[in-house]
Amino acid sequence: MADQKLTWRGTLAAWDRRLFDFVAQRHWPGGERVLPALGRAANHGVLWGATAAAITVVGSARARKGALTAAASLALASATINTVGKWSVRRPRPLLEGVPVARLPAVQPWTTSFPSGHSASAAAFTAGLALESPGWGAAVAPVAASVAFSRVYTGVHYPSDVLAGAALGVAAGFAVRGLVRRAERARAVPGAERPAADAPALPDGAGLTVVVNTASGTPRGAGLAVLRELLPQAEVVECAGDEVEAAMTEAAARAKVLGVYGGDGTINTAATAALRAGVPLAVFPGGTLNHFALDLGLIGPEDTCRALLAGQAVRVSLGRITPADGSGQSGQGVRYFLNNFSIGAYPELLRHRLRWAPRIGGGPAAVLAAWRVLRAERPVRMTLAGRPRSAWLLFAGNGTYQGTGPTPRRRAGLGEGLLDLRIVHGGGRPGPRLLAAAFAGPLSRSPVHVATRLRRLRVADVPPGTPLAYDGEYAQAPTALTLDALPDALTVYRPR
Repeated sequence: MADQKLTWRGTLAAWDRRLFDFVAQRHWPGGERVLPALGRAANHGVLWGATAAAITVVGSARARKGALTAAASLALASATINTVGKWSVRRPRPLLEGVPVARLPAVQPWTTSFPSGHSASAAAFTAGLALESPGWGAAVAPVAASVAFSRVYTGVHYPSDVLAGAALGVAAGFAVRGLVRRAERARAVPGAERPAADAPALPDGAGLTVVVNTASGTPRGAGLAVLRELLPQAEVVECAGDEVEAAMTEAAARAKVLGVYGGDGTINTAATAALRAGVPLAVFPGGTLNHFALDLGLIGPEDTCRALLAGQAVRVSLGRITPADGSGQSGQGVRYFLNNFSIGAYPELLRHRLRWAPRIGGGPAAVLAAWRVLRAERPVRMTLAGRPRSAWLLFAGNGTYQGTGPTPRRRAGLGEGLLDLRIVHGGGRPGPRLLAAAFAGPLSRSPVHVATRLRRLRVADVPPGTPLAYDGEYAQAPTALTLDALPDALTVYRPR
């Protein structure tokens, strides 16, 4: 048995050396100019750090999440290779016989050969990126493959070193993605919303019409495949842009249950259509952040399908924005929000970003919009509950947002029927005040920030042209409006 093992190892080593010699002896057009430089650029992860930074600046929100996942995957792969892999096998570096001098690195690596750290980092970065943003992953993959190949081309690794490193890198990408999904699952803890006894079960999906926003922030293929497999009789309507609202209204008028596949803004449109038509809503999370779905306890299409099959649903509250300046007569102009409403710094930032994004891209537009708001905006003077106020931000959440700090917060439940009201007082500079308010946490009182909970708020004397934002959407605020909470207003499917 020992002799067989030695023979197997010897055969593998012979093939490894034969392939190494083949690469060394072959002329690769352009290789001597490009591949050694590419390998040097990947030293210490510099190439991948620069790539992540570039994607963060010019990419979408989904791409930025992919860049962060890619960087975390690279860090995990690098730590594993350098602490366990290199010192467990202790394989010597290849003998450089036959490798042209022009290809050799100026300084030979001093660590052991197996596995290849460069290949692991390249594969981990690409896998982490592709799992969140397939388009960017496909764009980066040829560069990663070239970096991995350069390790054999320059004579510093055997082919098996590269293959093993790449495999470990891909595994690191999947491991980080699993940790991210687990964290999302931990966040998506169902609240104590009241069960809806009248929600129909749809064993095969008949009676369900799902409107899919094709411009949503995540790839739709896998999610729609799950939907069609579990609910084969469901009708699926794909649309984008100005077609979405009309499709929602039409679907709600003829379906037993209105389904929506998209992000928070699309779900808001669907909730409005379902509320007006008096039908339940089925949410299939398809956006970048999916705040409403996560707070409801939904991670992916499987959760929603399971609830539809069993007829399990809850009643959730909505926030309502009613114009009080004559523009909302007969119910027209009334808007609803599932997550939050705001006037002040955030709508201004959103307004600038939407204006500049088509010209310079989403990332640069967000940076430029933040700079503009923090440098040039003035607090909004308005009357709140009969009292004049000057505020950098008026925020109203549909339910109480938990946690402290400047990161996004979740809600313990969506059936509370209260508005989480926060006001960041005007005066001073907006940046320090907004940051101090964020760290102050919910329901706190400070010299710059006040928060409370209530069912209704009257807002008057809003300057003409002031923007408002609700669930990530942008609109012009009326000069007077009423905010109120509608308890148990909407039936939404959610598994128990």
